[in-house]
Amino acid sequence: MRIPPFRKLAVAALLGSSLSVQAAAEPYLYGPVRSGEQLARIAWELRPDKTRIGTWQMTAALYRANPRSFIGGDMERLRPGAMLVVPADEDVRRVDPELARQLAREPQNAQALLGAAALPAPAAPAPAAEAAAAPAAAVGLTLAPASVPAAAPAAEPPAAATAKVVPAWAPDPSPVSPPAIPPAVPAQPPGLAAAPAPIVPPERRRPDADARQIPPDTEPLPDPNRLSRLAPVAMPEPWKQYDKMPVPDRWRILNSLGIVPQRWWDPYNQNTWKGDKPIYKNEHFVSFNATLDSVYEYREQPTPIGGNGTGEGGLVNIFGRPQQYTLASNLILSAAYIKGDTVYRPPDIELRFTPVLNYNYTAVQEAGAININPAKGLDRRDSFVGIQELFADFDLRAVSDRYDFDSIRFGIQPFSSDFRGFLFQDSQLGVRLFGTRDNNRYQYNLGWFRRLEKDTNSGLNDIGAALRDDDLFVFSLYRQDLPVYGFTSQGIVAYNRNRDSGRFYDKNGFLQRPAAIGTETIREYDVVYLGYNGDGHFGRLNLTTSAYAALGRQDRGVFFDDTRDIRGFFAAAEASYDMDWMRFRLSALYGSGDRDPYDDTASGYDAIFENPIFAGADTSFWIRRPVPLIGGGGVALSQVNGVLANLRPSKEFGQSNFENPGIVLVGVGADFDVLPQLRIFGNANYLRFDDTAILELMRSQGGIGREIGWDLSVAAIWRPFFTQNIIVRVSGAVLLPGEGFRALYPDEDGYSVLANLIFSY
Repeated sequence: MRIPPFRKLAVAALLGSSLSVQAAAEPYLYGPVRSGEQLARIAWELRPDKTRIGTWQMTAALYRANPRSFIGGDMERLRPGAMLVVPADEDVRRVDPELARQLAREPQNAQALLGAAALPAPAAPAPAAEAAAAPAAAVGLTLAPASVPAAAPAAEPPAAATAKVVPAWAPDPSPVSPPAIPPAVPAQPPGLAAAPAPIVPPERRRPDADARQIPPDTEPLPDPNRLSRLAPVAMPEPWKQYDKMPVPDRWRILNSLGIVPQRWWDPYNQNTWKGDKPIYKNEHFVSFNATLDSVYEYREQPTPIGGNGTGEGGLVNIFGRPQQYTLASNLILSAAYIKGDTVYRPPDIELRFTPVLNYNYTAVQEAGAININPAKGLDRRDSFVGIQELFADFDLRAVSDRYDFDSIRFGIQPFSSDFRGFLFQDSQLGVRLFGTRDNNRYQYNLGWFRRLEKDTNSGLNDIGAALRDDDLFVFSLYRQDLPVYGFTSQGIVAYNRNRDSGRFYDKNGFLQRPAAIGTETIREYDVVYLGYNGDGHFGRLNLTTSAYAALGRQDRGVFFDDTRDIRGFFAAAEASYDMDWMRFRLSALYGSGDRDPYDDTASGYDAIFENPIFAGADTSFWIRRPVPLIGGGGVALSQVNGVLANLRPSKEFGQSNFENPGIVLVGVGADFDVLPQLRIFGNANYLRFDDTAILELMRSQGGIGREIGWDLSVAAIWRPFFTQNIIVRVSGAVLLPGEGFRALYPDEDGYSVLANLIFSY
């Protein structure tokens, strides 16, 4: 506290003329008390005996010596800014240990306990102390009472008494002159003896900033539970047996507390309509989801001139203007009914229905590019409703106490043959038996799928069309931690039986089956795919691998009617390495091509229905956009969301074609998590054909090189709320043509710019 200089001089004069005793040991004050500071913590710092009993005794002594420093007399509510008189060591030790312990346990009853059993009173102060207080009172000051020892011999000159104020948050200050006046000490409540100003040995003073260390102690730091009135729990005996109590559900506690409000539109908190709570009893749940996925794309790519002309005179070429625009929007609605537990084990029953509402708009610069009839114009608007999921899932049995299970699923359901979708990834009609063994270390799939026709412009399932005579039988087995911990291996056997017959045109009027190349005859084929796939990490190196062999037979070839054996091979690998917020990737892929169109072996590789998540995926120009083979037939060099150069009319309608030029890809890429909600990534892929003999035959053109060129792309994904509920993605890609691509198309760069916005509930 601050005292004006003139008052300091007055007080010093009064003290000098009033006190006639020997200099007493200076009293010790603690403060000012900070807001929220606790008495138990102060007592622990100031206690003379470094024991738990010593802490309790100091707590009681401090409370007795400073009754006006507690709000409402509450032992646990110190008045902020108060200066506490610290009792002398002998006064602290005289406190009854049992009474001190009881005060520590029942601080709310401190006044009653002290009134029932008064603490021992310290020695009465000398009369000289009382005389010293009188002059001070004359100027409106009250001195803290202090214990004064017996008077020294009279020959010694008297010295003025001093008081030292030591803040609880600062080192011991130097003595001031003239002497500082201690703060007023309130009168003691009735029934309590007056507390004298204690004599504090010098070693009890606050240490300075350079030597602020707690002296060695025989007890641990104060228990925070005791400071907050929580009783400690005794340590359990290690050999004691405990009874297990089942928890009936996971929502009971939240319901009883009422701390999580439920709103039907809130996907973040507990929500009955998101499957967090049952709708009936304790085992019937529903879950509703909605996603709006919109894409706008501008691209320039090779575009053929329609057979009926361009609509403009003066143009003589087979290549038209390359500009194209596309807007596609999908509203994905999903509803599921689930019976049974959904945590730690599969549900007993699951029924799921997912319709998708699509709207798409496309504009081009060449008549006949998007519709066989040039009278339809240069743009097209279309809409469609497809069914992407409609299945029933039944849990057949649990086969171990680790919830290994067998389940069966009927209906239109999603299925991926491998980790990256190289062979088959689609939602098709089928039956699938699946389950786990050995504490989920093994997972298996055994399924049969019959392919649905697709809508032409949306790519969604068309359940109104007749089923294709195209079957897929598949068995796959996954093994975790093979060959090392953190790496999962998978073996797969897939059999594709195709018996499509007749001619099939899409709703834009283009021929899809058979392919408009070679003999233009429908084929029947049986192909077995033998594959190995792996995904995981070796130490810090992340690795994904895939290898397939396509072995089979087809009744006729694309260019000749003779029976042909199928011998195609595929391999892909992607390695990545993480460095803090960066990931660097290296990709390689090989799909064999047919080296001799005239022999009896089709050695090109083709998948069933690929959707590869590889080397940039749909941000890549080559993978995202189908490039038509202009002047060589009504087929595309590559497919939408496909990496293989397979010469099919489309992957949605066309048959697999094992007489193709094949593909070789080598690429590098990097991902940068520049912000928790922002990721930027880029890819550079070098592409070339495995063999161009098929292309030379189709175009009747020799000397076609193998180099396709460089595919460069960059993209950014932004999640403004750190979740998947809102995602904004933008990307740009360019294809720098090589000698092989320039031999087939004009020497112009193809590129695309894409913006994708996703809202999910």
